[in-house]
This record gives sequence, C-alpha cells and structure tokens, in this order.
Amino acid sequence: MLSQYRIITVCTGNICRSPMAELMLAEAFRAEGLTGAVVDSAGTTAYEAGRPIDPRAARRLTASSIASDRHVARAWRPEWFAGRELILALDVDHYGWLRQAAPDCESLAKIRMLRSFDPAVADSDPLEQGIEDPWYGGHTDFDATYHLILASVPGVVEHVRTELHRRNGQHSGNNQRKAGHRVRSLL
Repeated sequence: MLSQYRIITVCTGNICRSPMAELMLAEAFRAEGLTGAVVDSAGTTAYEAGRPIDPRAARRLTASSIASDRHVARAWRPEWFAGRELILALDVDHYGWLRQAAPDCESLAKIRMLRSFDPAVADSDPLEQGIEDPWYGGHTDFDATYHLILASVPGVVEHVRTELHRRNGQHSGNNQRKAGHRVRSLL
C-alpha cells in the first residue's frame, strides 16, 4: 500500500482561512490524481469549535465549485505534530503559535507558512507571508484570501507530488488519475 502524505492547514478559529485552504488543496489533489495526499484543518483556538465554515468563505468556495457544507471547526491537538508531514500556518501568529507549541525539532521542521509555496513571496521572510483574517471584512476580503491561497496551491501540489514520488518510488500523477482514485479529506 502506498503511504499517505498528511497535511494540516491552521488558522485561528478554523472557520475561514484554514478550511478554505484545506478544501482548495483537496480539490487540487483530486484534480491532479494525487491519491496519497490527505488534508485537513484546525484552529489554534477552540473559539469556533463545532461551528460550520463562515458563510462568506462558503460563498467564495461555492463560486469555484468547491463544497464546504461538511466542514466543522475544531481546535488543534498536540498529537497532530506527529500525525502530519506538513503543517501549514495561514498567518504569522499561527506560525509563531505552532513553533512555540512544537514538542521537538522534527515537529518544527514540518511547520511552514502556506504562502512559502507562493512564488511571489516564497523567498520572503515568514513575517511577510501571512494572510490577514478576512472575518473582520466583507466579501472582497474573502475573495482576496481565496486568491492568496490559490497562488500557493500549485507549489503545495508540486511539493506533495515530489514527496509521494520519493516515498513510493513511482509517479503519483496521470496513471492514478485515470484509475479514478479520489483524494479524501479528514472532515
């Protein structure tokens, strides 16, 4: 059996940025036939735990034919440091929080800013790679968030493709896409 590459996206309450990133990545992995990619999301706080995705985030995803109705917010759990290969922070405060909470060097090495995969800012300091919380704004703020996440998606997909290829010793692209395999989300 092929090994899975597990990713988690992290924001504050898990109702805006991180579920948008999770669902956008899951859709991209599905479209690319990367069946070994598994993505989920969490918040650094439990403020919104149990709630659905913000309606403005859902509206933006729906406009791109990405369903979000099954999302339920949840808070980060420490065991996920060991249970994920890539931990993607959506803003600098999440990045700092995760780095502070990381139990060891191996966990620290897994933490990256999502936008470190965006070619426009990939070489920038992590402090320059954040995505501000759209919750305080309106539809245009969620549109901007969507586009910032979208710019990072191809880089994450390529990273995962490389990691799956390295781990499994085979290409995880077109052959599996033709076989009809689906990416699953941990929702």
